[in-house]
Amino acid sequence: MKIGISEEPEKNMKEKKGTRRSMAVTKEILRSRNLLLVVLIPLLLLPLPLIYPSSEASCAYVLVVTALYWVSEAVPLGAAALVPAFLYPLFGVMKSSEVAAEYFKNTTLLLMGVICVAASVEKWNLHKRIALRMVMMAGAKPGMLLLCFMCCTTVLSMWLSNTSSTAMVMPIVEAVLQELVNAEEECEAITAAGSTAAEENKPIGLGEKHGQPSLELIFINEDASTTDLSSLVHSKGMNGVHMIANPIGTMNSTSNGQHLPQAQILVLPPEPSELSSRYQSRHDHMVCKCLSLSISYAATIGGLTTIIGTSTSLIFLEHFNNQYPKAEVVNFGTWFLFSFPISLIMLVLTWFWLHWLFLGCNFKETCSVSKKKKTKREEMSERRIQQEYKKLGNVSYPEMVTGFFFILMTLLWFTREPGFVPGWSSFFEKKGYRTDATVSVFLGFLLFLIPAKKPCFGKRKKGDGEKSAEINPLEPIITWKDFQKTMPWEIVVLVGGGYALAAGCKTSGLSTWIGRQMLSLSSLPSWAVTLLACILVSIVTEFVSNPATITIFLPILCSMSETLLINPLYTLIPVTMCISFAVMLPVGNPPNAIVFSYGHCQIKDMVKAGLGVNLIGLAVVMVAINTWGIRLFQLNTFPEWAAVSNITSQT
Repeated sequence: MKIGISEEPEKNMKEKKGTRRSMAVTKEILRSRNLLLVVLIPLLLLPLPLIYPSSEASCAYVLVVTALYWVSEAVPLGAAALVPAFLYPLFGVMKSSEVAAEYFKNTTLLLMGVICVAASVEKWNLHKRIALRMVMMAGAKPGMLLLCFMCCTTVLSMWLSNTSSTAMVMPIVEAVLQELVNAEEECEAITAAGSTAAEENKPIGLGEKHGQPSLELIFINEDASTTDLSSLVHSKGMNGVHMIANPIGTMNSTSNGQHLPQAQILVLPPEPSELSSRYQSRHDHMVCKCLSLSISYAATIGGLTTIIGTSTSLIFLEHFNNQYPKAEVVNFGTWFLFSFPISLIMLVLTWFWLHWLFLGCNFKETCSVSKKKKTKREEMSERRIQQEYKKLGNVSYPEMVTGFFFILMTLLWFTREPGFVPGWSSFFEKKGYRTDATVSVFLGFLLFLIPAKKPCFGKRKKGDGEKSAEINPLEPIITWKDFQKTMPWEIVVLVGGGYALAAGCKTSGLSTWIGRQMLSLSSLPSWAVTLLACILVSIVTEFVSNPATITIFLPILCSMSETLLINPLYTLIPVTMCISFAVMLPVGNPPNAIVFSYGHCQIKDMVKAGLGVNLIGLAVVMVAINTWGIRLFQLNTFPEWAAVSNITSQT
């Protein structure tokens, strides 16, 4: 018996050691996963160009390798976009000089000009003034607050990136939610004054300190990607993360007249068990879920409205102009005329969907604007919002200049070539030389020259003297550091890689070969082909980044449309919009990750709400392209510019 007893612990120890070794080996493999993928993907696919030594096979090899790098994220997206730059020349698909020319296009200049204005908006807190002002107009009723925040985020996302818009508005939403919960808490505390039992069992509010253990502060780079945010959240074993600083912007403090860049600050609650007591009631929890998710969805909807709203629409525009140079159909004005009704309808339907899903159908109670029906918590929330707005002070000179440039840029875009009347570009003798990029780069350049300090030709006002003393008199409205901090260089390289892939597909004849394989779809009606393409990309984009998805599918869809004699815009425009509907998972896009990181909603909430938004978007886009889209873009005929491109690619 003694021998048996002594042997059992030894066996257990050996089993534990074996388990630990296997776990250690597994961890090492997982750590080196990216390295293995980088090496194995090109080696496993190498037989393709060796067995079939043709330009089409070589181009397909480069395309698949790049796509797998993007999907697996084994290397950064921008780094993977550089693969065509060296593989195309090595395999003889394109010359190195030809590939290099694809990485910097007209769209890149358009983006740079827009980023200059966006940097100024963020630097001088114009976005915060707009958001708080709109919330003050709506009041603190949950339904109206939901609609107001969605409208505000949509407007911002038309001109700024979806990620920036979400990061700007979410701290304001979080502050309002704190006031909503804490106001209810104070009301209960007053009612239960003198009762020690009630005091001991009082739930913990969102922003109140009740003897909690010390919180963990984590500083992260403001350019962190979706994967970085998600991995950080999961590595902590929880999703309760609160962002207490303005993630994108500048600090109020200055050093020698220069604004200091501000990093993102994540506050991790130490115990997950405390998360269940963050809310006073289930209704409070539902309000927090609803408002948080609405910001991500509104940013996506706003990005659809303008051609500069998302990187996917910019990639589509540049690819379309390169593929069909004689098609002067899509510009800022025509895209806005088509997409603005879509965004408006989607905004209203999404508001109804979120309200019904989280707040119920009692619209009278949640959307009433009557002052007599306001509760104590709503009054306190409104007071807090007004206090935040007062902290901004009067509208500053840089804010006025930025706002003026913002409006001027929009007007110049609309009036360049409106279509129904001659635009300002017709005043010039040579046509086709001026684009939307010309306007944005010119106005962005001026922001580097105009001083941030208001020129004074007479006596200064008292308020102006205090404000102007904080600004370096020689400092312009934006500096190159401000521009660099905001400019998404990874997206620029990624877009360039997409152009290079598309050019290689066209030069090698791969796009023509793919188009011939699509002849089996010729028996289907045009709307069914478009619907299938939209459903396919909507599924893929939930797991693959939006720019990578559209870059992969654009050459294929162009070839398919030309082969089936369908107007390419009839397929490309709906697909471009549906790619943006990656709203069901935190990894779908950066706005989803930012909203998820605040800890108010779980993945099942995002899937349930996001599925409804996906279906709404798909239905609205399909209705739009088959109604006013047909008349606006003449989609019921196969255009000459597409026929010319088809003949050129075949020869």
